[in-house]
This record gives sequence, C-alpha cells and structure tokens, in this order.
Amino acid sequence: MKIFDITLPIHPEMLHWGRKPEVEVVESLANGDASNVTRWRLGAHTGTHVDAPAHFVDGATPVDQLDLHALVGPALVADLTAVTGDIGVADLEAAGVSGQRRVLLKTSNSAGPLKATERAPSWVGLSPEAAQWLITEGVALIGIDYLTIESHTRTETWDAHHVLLGAGLIILENADLDGVPGGTYELVCLPTKLVGADGSFARAILIERDA
Repeated sequence: MKIFDITLPIHPEMLHWGRKPEVEVVESLANGDASNVTRWRLGAHTGTHVDAPAHFVDGATPVDQLDLHALVGPALVADLTAVTGDIGVADLEAAGVSGQRRVLLKTSNSAGPLKATERAPSWVGLSPEAAQWLITEGVALIGIDYLTIESHTRTETWDAHHVLLGAGLIILENADLDGVPGGTYELVCLPTKLVGADGSFARAILIERDA
C-alpha cells in the first residue's frame, strides 16, 4: 500500500487567501511550564480544505453534516496539467471523468502557483459549464490543486461555486497533487467537525493498494 499525503502544511507563512494563520505559545517547557501548548488562529478554509454547500447557500448542509461516503472512497486523479485557463467540458471528457463519483483535478497549479507563498495573478480553474456537467454526471466530490476551484476571472461572481454547492456537491481545494500520477486511488478526506461551519481544513490522503 502506498499513501500520498495531498495535504498542505499549515504554518504562518503559507499560501492563503486573506489573513494567514497565527500561532501563539501559551505554555512551554523552555519557560518552566509543565508542557508545550500553542493556540492557533486560522480560518475554516485554511490549507487543504473542504467547502460545504453552506459556504454559498444559507441553510444548506454544513461541514459537520457532510456524508462521509462522499468523502471516502474511490477517486480519479484526472491529469489536466496540459490545460491552460479554464477547465472545460471537453477537457473533463478527455480525462475520463464521466461516470466518476469523486474527482481530483491535477493541473499545472500543483507544480507552480500552489508552491508559492502569495496568491498568483492567474491559475487554472473550472468553468461554470464544466461545473454543471459534473452535476449531470453524478459527481459527489470535486477537488482541485489551488486555493479555489473558481477561475481567476470569476472571483467576483463565484459562478462555479454557486453551481456546485447549489447542487450539493462537496468541493476540496488546495489538494497537493504534484507527486501523484493520474489514475484511480482510494480517497480519505476528513474535514474537522466544526459544527454548523461553511467549511473546514482537512487531512486528505490518496491510497494506492497493491494489486
């Protein structure tokens, strides 16, 4: 069994949309305390994280009530590293996404923008038309290797988010797929159980089992 950890490390200098994580030392052995204790200030959408439908739809499913069956199970890593701009329907069809329940989009983001510490001026995102196509194909979870699945040209209207979350899909963002070849794996994605939250940071792994 081979395990790919596709989770970004969380630290104060990391790539983040908005305010970066902050760490406070509450107790330390060096200062004579009984143990080392830290307090972290960070947003629900820090690092590798899950967007629940409640992120864009009032009254929709929050992250603590997501179906674990959608977050754990076979997943396709679709190699879209040759795509520039928005991922379209034809790109998804060519990558074999049709009929898949869980899909992770591996793009040029993994080797480029995802490795930076500041947001890039552009990145590969998902077109609204492709988002709608995923719904018709019965996809339950869609992931991508950047801060957002949204195109860099649509961060005012958030069209793909409205389409996907409005239909109840789960979005996984900031998945580090740089060292993961395209193919089928077992996904284990467990967001922290933040009650009533619009999303949550998660530990996500892909498992490749021996034949």
